[in-house]
Amino acid sequence: MTSLFDSYRLGNLTLPNRIVMAPMTRARASDDGMPGASAGTYYAQRATAGLIVSEGIQPSLIGQSNPNTPGLHTDEQVAAWRPVTAAVHTNGGRIFAQLMHGGRVGHPDVAGQHPVAPSAIALEAPLFTGPRGRRPAPVPRALSTAEVRGEVQVFADAARRAVDAGFDGVELHGANGYLINQFLSSNTNQRTDAYGGSVTGRIRFAVEAAEAAADAIGADRVGIRLSPGGHVWDIAEDDVPEHYTALVEALAPLGLAYLHVLVTTEEDTLIALRKAWPGAYIINPGGQIAPKEGDQDQGEHWLTQGADLISYGRAYIANPDLVERFRTGLPLETADPDTWYQGGGATGYTTHASYQH
Repeated sequence: MTSLFDSYRLGNLTLPNRIVMAPMTRARASDDGMPGASAGTYYAQRATAGLIVSEGIQPSLIGQSNPNTPGLHTDEQVAAWRPVTAAVHTNGGRIFAQLMHGGRVGHPDVAGQHPVAPSAIALEAPLFTGPRGRRPAPVPRALSTAEVRGEVQVFADAARRAVDAGFDGVELHGANGYLINQFLSSNTNQRTDAYGGSVTGRIRFAVEAAEAAADAIGADRVGIRLSPGGHVWDIAEDDVPEHYTALVEALAPLGLAYLHVLVTTEEDTLIALRKAWPGAYIINPGGQIAPKEGDQDQGEHWLTQGADLISYGRAYIANPDLVERFRTGLPLETADPDTWYQGGGATGYTTHASYQH
């Protein structure tokens, strides 16, 4: 029977185990999107994961969602990431950059840019903007058809920069209510051109973004994350099984490195997507933010259902040695939520230690 501790071949990488560190916003970058030395320490501490997927990184300035998140759209940001990826590799790890375009989940007080989206439909929830606190979300500007094609290329450009920065690959963030998910979803995409309307139209942006990134750096270096039926940031989706089956079938011929899916819908649907996907299938058993993060038993269950790799988010915050704790049955620590997003601080970021026997 497949174990979390078995090795796995992912593209040109050999993963020593099947445990993936999921992407998590930690908000420790500088105001101009530069990761600091502490980011290298943070990720290197967790390099025993089979694969690390970084926090969401904005592929363009207009794509920035949260304050103090890092970018990959300037030469200076690329240079700042190189010591981080080098630290992971020196510690024997592998790391993909998650490319996260916020779309309508953005505010001019954060990025200095007015957010864009498939349609001019604002979030009902307020957005955290930094020193000014929570403010109402603005109505985003709807992208023209030509501009949509430009946003597709943003992902390709950021993928090239990621490889230049030393990342082993990239993950496109198509989940949790951000730009790709906004195109997929029936309530945030009211377009009548080729990028809206039918299921075929609504999946087009995701497929084209994945294709562009794959053309830029090679398909075996590109993954995509999805949250079928998820509701983060006011998302609503109709006909989830039909919609996501069509998306997975359209993505399959590209030969991507992996499909990374959150448990945000019925298990039968996720198993059907596994059967429709020919490549590596990553499951995040914790789903959306909930009172309890995914655990080892859930991960082992999903391996029996056909998943190849299991990703864990919050469990990795307080347990940099999560693989060893799972392997030996050691107790897990719980992180203080007040330190999840502490801008720039070390507390709750690099201060969690491996288990002391």
